[in-house]
Amino acid sequence: MSLRVKLALALVLLTTAATATIGAWSYIGTSDRLFAEIDRSLQAGAAAGQQDQAPGPTDGDHPAGATPVAPGEEQVMVQTVAPNGHVVAASTGVTLPVDDLDRAIASDSVSSNPGDARRRDVNINGSPYRILTTDLENGRGAVQTARSLSETLRVLESLRNFVIVAALVIIGLAGAIGWIIATRVTRRLVRLTQAAEEVADSGRLDIAVPGGGADEAGRLGNAFAAMLAALDRSRDAQQRLVQNAGHELRTPLTSLRTNVSVLRRHPDLPSETKHRVLDDLDMETRELTTLVNELVELATDRRPDEAHAPLDLFALVERVADRARRRTGRDIVVRLDSNGARMIIGGSGALERAMSNLLDNASKFDTTGGPIDVTVLAGRVTVCDRGPGLDPADLPHIFDRFYRAVDARSQPGSGLGLAIVNDVARDHGGQVYATNREGGGVCVSLEIPTEDPTTSHLGRPAATRTSG
Repeated sequence: MSLRVKLALALVLLTTAATATIGAWSYIGTSDRLFAEIDRSLQAGAAAGQQDQAPGPTDGDHPAGATPVAPGEEQVMVQTVAPNGHVVAASTGVTLPVDDLDRAIASDSVSSNPGDARRRDVNINGSPYRILTTDLENGRGAVQTARSLSETLRVLESLRNFVIVAALVIIGLAGAIGWIIATRVTRRLVRLTQAAEEVADSGRLDIAVPGGGADEAGRLGNAFAAMLAALDRSRDAQQRLVQNAGHELRTPLTSLRTNVSVLRRHPDLPSETKHRVLDDLDMETRELTTLVNELVELATDRRPDEAHAPLDLFALVERVADRARRRTGRDIVVRLDSNGARMIIGGSGALERAMSNLLDNASKFDTTGGPIDVTVLAGRVTVCDRGPGLDPADLPHIFDRFYRAVDARSQPGSGLGLAIVNDVARDHGGQVYATNREGGGVCVSLEIPTEDPTTSHLGRPAATRTSG
């Protein structure tokens, strides 16, 4: 059963319950009011009979003491019953039935309290009547008052028929209105469901999604559209990553195949040439391993979980610089600004990886052999080389994945090192940026806040991606 049908049925059931309750309450209230009015008129007639009637001979057209209360069909008929049970006076030509209990009331054999009454409904000549039998004082018999119920029953029947017809009409209107309301309420939900089914069937993420409005359906549509847009961007980014990764992997793989082919075709290569080919194989293998590790890290957007702890930034940079000196043979000068804060909060492994990438990048593109300058200042590490520098148009993009400046494309590397530095900075609530150094070279800065972004929300700088 669809939501539209459920809403329409719910409205119909609610209307039916409300209409039935109001109709029954109206009918019962009207019925009680009409019969109460009949009982009041019978009691008034009985009171008049108590005062005016006495058993005795008839006189002319009316028996002695007969008291007509109202003319026509609505009149209250009055008759007196003697203690022996005989009818001795009647207000009309209709004789009211007297049974054993009425005779007992008239003979005062069932009650010792004057004014005790008995009410009952009977049929007289096929017409319904209500009779009230009341005993007279001093054992003088009883007085009976009666009134026809025909008109009251006709009124109640008419009211009942009207209530039933009105209820049916209202329920029908409620069904039609409920269907219209349910259709309007669920229209966007139906379109949203169709869009979701189309996405599931076709795999497309550019499906038009109904949105707009501040109600729940509108907010759901907007959220679903935003989700599809995010998925579309993510899929595009994954496709670009795969394409770029394939392009970057071809170079080392081609070199490996070439060197292996040389070794196979020329098994008797001179020792010097063979060592050079093996060195190339070893370098390409290491580069390929580094590239694969970086690709896995970036593709999954996950790094090993590492608890953040207080770190001496200067000591961390010194450790990384010492390893870089031994590996590259370059002179790396680390300076701590006298006003700089040494302590930060972060992950040691991730930050060492970022610092190592910065130093490797500087060593790779600075071919002058001059020193590499590293400055530590208040949670900021700046690495400056003395290379050729970068075109200003390249500066905003050097932290993009696989981006390599035109002049750097002949150099080894994957174009992922600075992208990883950017991701580490972002994970620590920091930022990275690059500028050209006066006199030649590039300065790349990594800023890390001095408090843990995972445990504090005060004073945390927003992570800023240079591009991408």
